[in-house]
Amino acid sequence: MTDPTHTYTAFLSNRRLAHGSLADVAVAVKQAESPVPVLIFDDVTGRQLDVDTRGSDDDIRARYAPPPEVPRGRGRPRLGVVPREVTLLPRHWDWLNAHKGGASVTLRRLVDEARRAGGDKRLMKAAHERAYNFAYAIAGNFTNYEEATRALFANDRERFEQLTLGWPPDIRNHAIALGFSLPAAE
Repeated sequence: MTDPTHTYTAFLSNRRLAHGSLADVAVAVKQAESPVPVLIFDDVTGRQLDVDTRGSDDDIRARYAPPPEVPRGRGRPRLGVVPREVTLLPRHWDWLNAHKGGASVTLRRLVDEARRAGGDKRLMKAAHERAYNFAYAIAGNFTNYEEATRALFANDRERFEQLTLGWPPDIRNHAIALGFSLPAAE
């Protein structure tokens, strides 16, 4: 979890308890000292996860701290270039090397074009999946859950919002944010 923008959200009953890094959310869950289970969700996938809140706040922060950055070897680390191995047939290498800039430039250009071509569709599908994962775990028995799920996958935000009006506000707002807010393309 080296991405500093990767966030988690904890819910105590129907109320949002905490939002932020996994370390911060885990500490907030411990400090809540709730007799009721607290549910923690990964905001990237919408999936529920369990955390270990034993020990001191510092122990918890250390347990869920992001791993230290590993120095990179060859390549252009300041640009974020990571060298990896690609196995292709000789005819593929010949075709790649025949293009301006060589194989690396051509492969990067092809990948970027493919991402742009299906990017919005892929991002929308991921958003709907993460909202579904979240809603299934926390709102599966709420009124209009099934109809709201259909509206979600139909990408009908207006209908989804209408169907979830009776849901607790924190859960409803989080489901809307997960399902209809597309993250910036990488």
